[in-house]
Amino acid sequence: MSNVRSLRDKLPENEKITINLGFVDLGRIDLLVREGFYSNRSDFIRTAIRNQIDSHGDSVRQSIERHTMELGLRDYTVADLQALRDAGEVLHVKVVGLARIDDAVTPELALETIGSITVLGALQASAAVRKALADRIR
Repeated sequence: MSNVRSLRDKLPENEKITINLGFVDLGRIDLLVREGFYSNRSDFIRTAIRNQIDSHGDSVRQSIERHTMELGLRDYTVADLQALRDAGEVLHVKVVGLARIDDAVTPELALETIGSITVLGALQASAAVRKALADRIR
């Protein structure tokens, strides 16, 4: 029995998802499959998803960069947070060292733009901003 190995030990390389499509969209996909553009429906859907991800490549890279830890001193100004708000983005502060939120940052602006704060070191922010973000500080 020591030579017996379960086939389920290996994790799958992909995940199955379920989507709902309208009949017209499904018919269009089937037409493209029939015409030989794609080998099957799944091939079409995988290709469409990859194309969408590629079209947002810069945004994905920027998001990844925003979510990495920064080392040292990091200041967050009103202008920084307003630019994030205007771009419709949420900041996840991850700092090893000192993170400072400018005293001019209002609790409202902080709530609109800061999704979470993780600081290994120290966080400097006004009492009002700390109180507003209390549930987002780890």
